[in-house]
Amino acid sequence: MILVWLVAIPFGAGIVAWVAGRWHPKLPRWICILGLALTLALTLYLWSEQGQQIGFSTNTPWLVEINQPWISSLGISFYLALDGLSLVLILLSGFLGMVAVVVSWREIEERVGFFHFNLMWTLTGIIGVFLALDLFLFYFFWEMMLVPMYFLIALWGHENRVYASVKFFIFTQVSGLLMLLAILGLYFIHHHLTSVYTFNYTQLLSTPMSQEAAKWLMLGFLIAFAVKLPVVPVHTWLADAHTEAPTAGSVILAGLLLKTGAYGLLRFVFPLFPQAASAFAPIAGVLAVVSILYGALLAFGQSDLKRLVAYTSISHMGFVLLGIFAWNELALQGVVLQMVSHGISTGSLFILVGALQERMHTRDMYRMGGLWSTVPRLGGIALFFAVASLGLPGLGNFVGEFLVLLGAYKVSITITVLATLGLIGATIYSLWLVQLTFHGPNKEGWKLDDLSGRERAIMATMIVAIVWLGLYPQPLLNTSREALNQLQRTAATTQMVAQPAEEKWAPTTYGGEKAEPRRAVLP
Repeated sequence: MILVWLVAIPFGAGIVAWVAGRWHPKLPRWICILGLALTLALTLYLWSEQGQQIGFSTNTPWLVEINQPWISSLGISFYLALDGLSLVLILLSGFLGMVAVVVSWREIEERVGFFHFNLMWTLTGIIGVFLALDLFLFYFFWEMMLVPMYFLIALWGHENRVYASVKFFIFTQVSGLLMLLAILGLYFIHHHLTSVYTFNYTQLLSTPMSQEAAKWLMLGFLIAFAVKLPVVPVHTWLADAHTEAPTAGSVILAGLLLKTGAYGLLRFVFPLFPQAASAFAPIAGVLAVVSILYGALLAFGQSDLKRLVAYTSISHMGFVLLGIFAWNELALQGVVLQMVSHGISTGSLFILVGALQERMHTRDMYRMGGLWSTVPRLGGIALFFAVASLGLPGLGNFVGEFLVLLGAYKVSITITVLATLGLIGATIYSLWLVQLTFHGPNKEGWKLDDLSGRERAIMATMIVAIVWLGLYPQPLLNTSREALNQLQRTAATTQMVAQPAEEKWAPTTYGGEKAEPRRAVLP
């Protein structure tokens, strides 16, 4: 039942917060803090040595699982399971959820109870996505994230919030419907071959199908996950949603919602459709490089500070796409570390941008300048997270991107070299952000309050987290390693990679000599 509580506690806290908002505006905040603290405590228990003894000692790859019939006539079950990969992402969800509540402490003053209900509802859907192993239940949680995030943007966003929320809704809803069609296609194909109706992930893994059917079903899943990641060219919703969302909404979007797309690629696309995913790997490598470079270019071209940070997510998540489709141990470990590090560093940048907007009532960088002298603490912390974002050694982003590039190098030297150019782009836009905002003359004579005690406490926590990931990432890597190896074993068992796809993805020559084809999957 511990997995049920991981989902039920944040949702229940959201409902109570909504009701409590009618009595006092501060009650919803404390209720959500308490609910997320309990969720985080349960997750930390599972991460502890005592908690890990629950699983891995049996013949199952899951730390904990619960599988109860739900709608038996349709093969729908309430199937939740937790492995190391899910555990890491739920830890991130609990941590950033608490940060989002604290950040919105003074920013949200209207309909406080309903705001916190939508925030907790979104977090419930995200946690459910990381736990669900029944595809019907997974789709339910996937869509559950959509509605409250729409309300967060549309009701508490900025000037163009209606446009941004509708665009977000259309992109995610249409792509989600494509995934639903793919789920139903897999469901009926499995029934046709076995005479069993089921949405059970572990049973659907062994479903034989033609390469043509696998290709189209894989694309249905892939498009839904690519939109959430997001991948160029289905990225255009992201900047608008981030720019118009309240600060807490931007933290959840960047830190967690994008990670559901990466999680879906890891958990479903490769294991369910091995040969189709392998054949798509060369295209995915190109899309990853385009996302990395184009996202960096778009970031550099912005005058809106929040929009700049939003476009950096496209570039950084391009490394995640590259690592997933490289599909070897080094790259996949880099993917997990990059997801966590990006959530912390970019979430922190959005918090700092929100703090500036609250004080200046503008996001136009060309109206800023010279702010270091008036807000030195804010400027110093912004510089720290800017260099974290560009991948400074000793911080988490560097380790994640380095592992991804190291793993991708084993698969394609050309793709890796092109992706490395994104690190140069990150250096340019990160330092340009700091220069334009905090250095130079203070032309408009800004006199602002520096970070408050509450804001400094949030930033200190985020700094400790990103430094810990950079200097000692081993606990996180150890936690996710078995889950990633299990995904690779599943891929190998289902004969994931065909040799022709490997040869397309591997370089043919290097240094003038014929290169040996490189396997994209570890046995």
